[in-house]
Amino acid sequence: MNPRFACALAALAGAGLLGFGYFLQHVKGLEPCPLCLVQRAFFYLLIVVFMLCAIHGPLGWGRRIYGFVAMLFAAGGFATASRQVWLQHLPADKVPACGPDLAFMLENLPLARTLEKLFAGSGQCAEVQWTFLSLSIAEWALAWFAAFFLLGLWLLIRREKMPVDKLTRAIRS
Repeated sequence: MNPRFACALAALAGAGLLGFGYFLQHVKGLEPCPLCLVQRAFFYLLIVVFMLCAIHGPLGWGRRIYGFVAMLFAAGGFATASRQVWLQHLPADKVPACGPDLAFMLENLPLARTLEKLFAGSGQCAEVQWTFLSLSIAEWALAWFAAFFLLGLWLLIRREKMPVDKLTRAIRS
């Protein structure tokens, strides 16, 4: 498969996922928890990386750099989604208490403390509001982050195929 095409598809998939998230929020009334918002940020970062890769169409080291950056963002999203899935599978008596919302934390706490509380999650993050094929939003996000990580890995390790005209010239000389 052509890396430009794969990156364009990944960017479209990410945009579709975000669009569906906004549909669930604004049409169905499901409010995203703090960990959901962090996952959205990682999806945005992945869309930007994949769109730039699709537009730029780099070869060699350029493609590897895009792949590495995509792997980093996908790993961050995977870690965040993993934390949320873990919270969702805790027994009810082990779920942490709900904390303040993200806007309050950003306005009233130092950034380091906000990030610490954000990644720790809260009782709100343990709530499963929607499922499809028995998987929660966080579980679907986990699967998509894994797929984006694999695409980044593929970009990183994929070997270039020599174009036919270069191959023909190499044989003739």
